[in-house]
Amino acid sequence: MGYNVAVVGATGVVGNEMLQILHETDFPVDEVHALASAQSVGKEVSFGEEVTLKVEDLASFDFEGIHIALFSAGAEVSGTYAPKAAAAGAVVIDNSSRWRMDPEVPLVVPEVNGEALEQVRARNIIANPNCSTIQLVMALKPLHDLARIRRVAVATYQSVSGAGKAAMDELFEQTKSIYAGQRKEPEVFPKPIAFNLIPHIDRFLEDDFTKEEWKMRVETKKILDPDIEVVATCVRVPVFVGHSEAVFVEFAEPVDLDDARNALYNFDGLAVVDRPERGEYVTPVECVGEHAVFVSRIRQDPTVPYGLAFWVVADNLRKGAALNAVQIAHALVERGLV
Repeated sequence: MGYNVAVVGATGVVGNEMLQILHETDFPVDEVHALASAQSVGKEVSFGEEVTLKVEDLASFDFEGIHIALFSAGAEVSGTYAPKAAAAGAVVIDNSSRWRMDPEVPLVVPEVNGEALEQVRARNIIANPNCSTIQLVMALKPLHDLARIRRVAVATYQSVSGAGKAAMDELFEQTKSIYAGQRKEPEVFPKPIAFNLIPHIDRFLEDDFTKEEWKMRVETKKILDPDIEVVATCVRVPVFVGHSEAVFVEFAEPVDLDDARNALYNFDGLAVVDRPERGEYVTPVECVGEHAVFVSRIRQDPTVPYGLAFWVVADNLRKGAALNAVQIAHALVERGLV
């Protein structure tokens, strides 16, 4: 059986990746609709190397007969149109933050908590987690199964593509201007991003953590275990694609380093590259275009009784967004939920 699929936000960076990954992973489609705002109607987007789709107007689109709708157009658009698509019978897989903490909406990383998809019929909406959360819980899940995790401290190094095409353009233009001896003022980011680091992603909350840092804490609890404590510092870095994380995990019981490495190595979707003495560890440049979440520099943390430290890298446009959404679609088909 083939399925009718709509991609909302098809002209954006993540929407484009969704279309490509649907094609790459041979998702069984009968029809694919590329949807965006009225300004983009009539533009063409690629579905694989040989097929182009004309963009249709989201505002007037009839979701009747659509089986799966992949949304990547922001929280406001999702809040308006995801319930309409769901009411028409489509299962919505939403990449925005709009539905993630709704208790009736499953927040899913298929390798980690695929069983949560069984809740889909409550709202016909499934939430895709934040990009930085996805790669974190992928690495935490096999370790939590090995020995209960008490606390996680994480520092993220997040690429500009996480903020969209305009952010990527800003890094490019600022870099050029510096080499030309000029100064280009920031428009997307609060401070210059070229040759700089910005410890500020999303808005600041009353407790002085950012919304991005809050997302990592509450989403990890919802996906993995509400008893895990998480503290995060999220930093934007001058990298185009690929998020990196330095992770420190404290366990409730002893963890053997070899057992931990084997648990990570054998977990579906993870790739362990960890021979630093030979220069074997993964950087964001090396993860671009890859489906796996990479774990490197696994070592004991000597500052706590039972602790590990490691480095996690993933393509934030793929596993951190589009790939995870398409994997959810595949899992729905496999479980007979669509």
